[in-house]
Amino acid sequence: MFGRTYWSLRRRRSIEMIPFSSARSGGEDAGYDDWTAFVPENLPDPGAFLEGHTVLTAADHVAFHRLTRDLFEERGVYDATFGYNLAKLNLDRRHPDAGFRYAVDAEEPSVLRAEFAPTTEFCPQADALTRGAFRAWNGFADRHEFDLVRVRVHPVHHQAAPVNDSLEHLEGRVHQTGSVPGTGPDDSPF
Repeated sequence: MFGRTYWSLRRRRSIEMIPFSSARSGGEDAGYDDWTAFVPENLPDPGAFLEGHTVLTAADHVAFHRLTRDLFEERGVYDATFGYNLAKLNLDRRHPDAGFRYAVDAEEPSVLRAEFAPTTEFCPQADALTRGAFRAWNGFADRHEFDLVRVRVHPVHHQAAPVNDSLEHLEGRVHQTGSVPGTGPDDSPF
């Protein structure tokens, strides 16, 4: 009994996990819109945070969203549920009411407003995803034309008020300190 392996050890072949989504079965991007396409029926409607401001559409939306993909990749803003860069949610045809919409602030054209609509009203990642997005856009402000990107979660989320209060607090810290919390090597993310 001791000194011998009880269970037989056979070399097992590597098993690749089957993706949860059948949308991936037709190729890597099956079930997704192209990064260069603006498909309004597969995007969330702009919510209250964007009302009265110039909502980005067509080429303007596509250009900023492609930049978003790159910034989210560098900062690691990933949706843990789907296992992809959060920017890809806008392209996911299974969730036409989820993702980001953007608008140039009517009173401050150097400010972009970004509103995140989660896939469900109880998305447990909404706070972390919007904070990550805020840090990516504002931590790489030299990569786009806006002085500030203000981020909010769509009011459909059951905790929109406290999440949005937290995001406003982050904005306040940026105005107060001139830097984005959680983007430096020694920064606390909070």
